[in-house]
Amino acid sequence: MSVVRQSNIFFGWRVVGAAFVLAVLGWGTGFYGPPIYLQTIHESRGWPIALISTAVTMHFVTGAVVVANLPTLYARFGIRNTTKAGTAFLAVGVLGWAGAAAPWQLYAATLLSGAGWATMGGAAVNAIISPWFVRSRPAALSMAYNGASIGGVVFSPLWAAGIVLLGFPLAAAAIGTVMLLTMWVLANRLLWPTPQQMGLRPDNDDQSAPLRPAYPSAAQPRSKSSLWHDPKFLTLAIGMALGLFAQIGLITHLFSLLAPALGSQPAAFAMGLATAAAIGGRTIVGWAMPPQSDRRIVACASYAVQIAGSIAFIVAAGTSAPLLLLGVVLFGAGIGNATSLPPLIAQVEFPENRIARVVSLTVAVSQAAYAFAPAAFGLVREFAPYAAGAASSKAPSLFAAAAIVQGLAICALLLGRGPRKRASSRLVRAPEPPQPPPLEPEK
Repeated sequence: MSVVRQSNIFFGWRVVGAAFVLAVLGWGTGFYGPPIYLQTIHESRGWPIALISTAVTMHFVTGAVVVANLPTLYARFGIRNTTKAGTAFLAVGVLGWAGAAAPWQLYAATLLSGAGWATMGGAAVNAIISPWFVRSRPAALSMAYNGASIGGVVFSPLWAAGIVLLGFPLAAAAIGTVMLLTMWVLANRLLWPTPQQMGLRPDNDDQSAPLRPAYPSAAQPRSKSSLWHDPKFLTLAIGMALGLFAQIGLITHLFSLLAPALGSQPAAFAMGLATAAAIGGRTIVGWAMPPQSDRRIVACASYAVQIAGSIAFIVAAGTSAPLLLLGVVLFGAGIGNATSLPPLIAQVEFPENRIARVVSLTVAVSQAAYAFAPAAFGLVREFAPYAAGAASSKAPSLFAAAAIVQGLAICALLLGRGPRKRASSRLVRAPEPPQPPPLEPEK
């Protein structure tokens, strides 16, 4: 077991740093990588796009299955060992993508890459950080989840450049090796202990102070009830799935929609601007959201900002650069919150012993849904009616579809709102001592 040196920095923030790096590597390889792998394999093998797209879908669906069982894996093998094994699966799986000589080999590789990606995604980040923070969990999660956005900024061009310079197999081997060594070291040093094993409390609270949970639970413990019959879980899972379905579907096609009006290089800059907006939006919500706020309302507001972005895209009509950039900023501002807010909603709506299961199932449902989003939005883009000669072609239908789906996500989240409880504490007050009966007047 690793020995952790004494430091004035709360160990939980070191864990946040490890989760940030995990998100950079996991999203950069397992989320932002597959679109680049798809194009590379299509150009080098000549296989149909539909065939390779099916492999991408298998990658994400496999990840959804593993995410749903992530709490069981953590309970049996521990976070450290699960993370190390998952990183190895992802590295070997991507190498399999690069070396596949037949479609069946590609599909077999997706089983490994998808399983590995699941251990480095949103549910994993939440599971790593949650034991260390209660009051500061919004800020801690926002910092760690920003690694996902950084992963897109760093790894999209890194994969493209590495494949051009080294070839896909060698680039996959080099990046996979660095990823594996990095996470192996971080897992051994930072992911082995719990706060209790280190004699600490969440948020670095004073050991002598009485334990005072920071947030109320809107749902009383229901350990024997099924989450699949719980309206709060269902509306949270459906809301997250719809929100991410709209986001992934639109983001997949956004570059090709911006390039005709802005040019290829400015369009690439605009995609980076969306990522910067995502980091800003997630950070602002994580640090500024009041502890007593209704987190479902915050999530709805984030989706509403994205809907405003879709409206700006429609009004731009494919020609107005300022409106297109405004749409990029507004839509990008909510990208990060779609993954970071659902775990925070679960934190205040479910008993502590069920949060990990709720988060993992919610992420699994959303991942299984958004795996099909690029194809679905491609069908909208291909077959939606449009006005002949319109400068914006079929883009308005695509943006309208995203806005409608996110409107449905807002409806789902609002349906799950129950009676609000005072957010002062989860403590149960001690009963007042019995009062003596009033004395009867003397006769």
